[in-house]
Amino acid sequence: MPAHSAITPGDPCVLVIFGASGDLTRRLLLPALYHLACDGLLSDRFAIVGMAMDTWTTDEFRERMTVQVRQFTTRAPFDEAVWARFVQRLHYTPGRFDDPDAFARLSAVVTGIDAELGAGGNVLFYMATPPSVFGLVSRSLHTAGFAHAGEGWKRVIVEKPFGHDLASAIALNREMLQFWREDQIFRIDHYLGKETVQNLLAFRFSNGMFEPLWNRNFIDHIQFTVSESVGVEARGAYYETSGVTRDMIQNHMFQMLAYLCMEPPVSFAADAVRNEKAKLLDAVRIMGPKEVALNAVRGQYGPGREPDGALLAGYRGEPNVSPTSRTETFAAIKLNIDNWRWDGVPVYLRSGKRLWKRGTEIVVQFKRAPDVLFRAAGVDQIEHNRLIFHMQPDQGIELRFHAKVPGAQLRLQNVNMRFSYGDAFQASRAIGYEVLVYNCMIGDATLFSRTDLVEAAWRIAQPVLDAWSQTAPTDFPNYEAGSWGPKAAFDLLEHDGRRWVEIINRDVLERVPLFAGADPLFLNELLLILEPDVFEPGEYIVRAGEEAIAMYFIARGEVDVIDGDEVILKTLCGGDFFGEVGLLWAQPRSASVRARTETDVFLLKRTAFAKVLSQRPEFAESVERCARERYSVNAAKPTADPK
Repeated sequence: MPAHSAITPGDPCVLVIFGASGDLTRRLLLPALYHLACDGLLSDRFAIVGMAMDTWTTDEFRERMTVQVRQFTTRAPFDEAVWARFVQRLHYTPGRFDDPDAFARLSAVVTGIDAELGAGGNVLFYMATPPSVFGLVSRSLHTAGFAHAGEGWKRVIVEKPFGHDLASAIALNREMLQFWREDQIFRIDHYLGKETVQNLLAFRFSNGMFEPLWNRNFIDHIQFTVSESVGVEARGAYYETSGVTRDMIQNHMFQMLAYLCMEPPVSFAADAVRNEKAKLLDAVRIMGPKEVALNAVRGQYGPGREPDGALLAGYRGEPNVSPTSRTETFAAIKLNIDNWRWDGVPVYLRSGKRLWKRGTEIVVQFKRAPDVLFRAAGVDQIEHNRLIFHMQPDQGIELRFHAKVPGAQLRLQNVNMRFSYGDAFQASRAIGYEVLVYNCMIGDATLFSRTDLVEAAWRIAQPVLDAWSQTAPTDFPNYEAGSWGPKAAFDLLEHDGRRWVEIINRDVLERVPLFAGADPLFLNELLLILEPDVFEPGEYIVRAGEEAIAMYFIARGEVDVIDGDEVILKTLCGGDFFGEVGLLWAQPRSASVRARTETDVFLLKRTAFAKVLSQRPEFAESVERCARERYSVNAAKPTADPK
């Protein structure tokens, strides 16, 4: 992470954008450059030359970008004065990437602008193009004498995906290195431009209280989650060749993993940081086919519904997607890091499209404290402390720990302390490209991948992709659009005696009628103790005669309540709950509950249920009243401490 004592404008340079008429340029790159101009981070001797096959003039390019930047900027109000100066820096020359004459014209344009501005021969090439033409553009630039000619520096930015697999990544690296030195190549990953990702390093290495705990002796496991509520939208053709493993896990999530788990670098110099990232990725255990079968889960979303009932298309029904597609839109992977610090600490990663919410979180779960001191006070088990990094859309850091409940008795409750970026800092919304492009201009490569980092990441992902390519999924689609994902992903952790930590908010709980209008403090308490689970159609959630272990709240889906003769007594759906009778009166389950559809539920475990009853008498009364009304239960008083 760059560590500059004062922020100064970037170096004078001419930025050449290949693919200047494309989606990336208009949606992300030009708005990010405009934001840099608003912040005074562009040199007065800076200009942009766009190149694409569209036969525009410079005036037409400026007119189009003026419309687009207003649409895609994340800042308001729009600064007309800044844009009026900025737009005069835009230039355009049409041409094909395999046309020597087009590159000769480009050379003349860049040379003329450089002489006029006094940019010192500095040229930054941005390939906002598919990776398939990186080599072609590099060769054309080399032939035109760009790469090393004249005074000043020459640098090139290339976009992900950098390769389709390990072999293609190695080949692409070799091809690029024919024309550029390693120190000239900036492989960009917009995720590393996010403040919250960069803050992982600041948090780890500037807070001495956590570093002694950051190892296998104190940490139980780590979870990374990147969930997207949208489907593939208009990217079906691309996604069919990618899938979530290539699109998200192999690059973005492995980068976050490296930041969170790497050893302290000797400095924040680019190679010092990247050396430690490389060591960490090299230490990740490479899986064989048998290990992949045990430690990796894939999924694909089918049709589903929004919370308001609106229909959602399945992946195979999206534009430009095969009706028999085998592409995964969800993946969950368990990794092991074979080094001294992390030996025996599993790392779980999951990401998917069309899930129930949009969010990126990292959960560091610490080992439990011994409960011997609290047994006499009736505490069955001490819960895990958790440190949670909220990356998006809410940006912050949360620490969940225990505190004594006020009163004469010694009772514990999960509480949290939370730092929010929005509350602590004033900052304009960024796209994520601003800091990356700025760092290219000043030659700071800290946030960019080296050849070895790219290939190390692919070496981890490749065995998973290879194993999946050898066996066709027979259960696709295996999760509904708008759900929490496939059940197999929950089983992956449950086999290890763990659960995914779902970050929920009060809005989700208030959809359950029992909680509508409840005390916000009570809802905040529930957010910390509810546990998620997923059930497939036909799967029994509870069976008659079993010991009651939890109360269940249906977040999504339908379940049937059935008697011993398999007769359906009632069907429950989203917002309903069940299981409270067995806990209230310490009775075995009186009926079975079976998932009618794919069903997502929150569990309020027995111990947590007892705490809530004793601390929230109004909740106890509501639950008891509902139980009596729904099941005609006639009993004295519910047990105060369900066992």
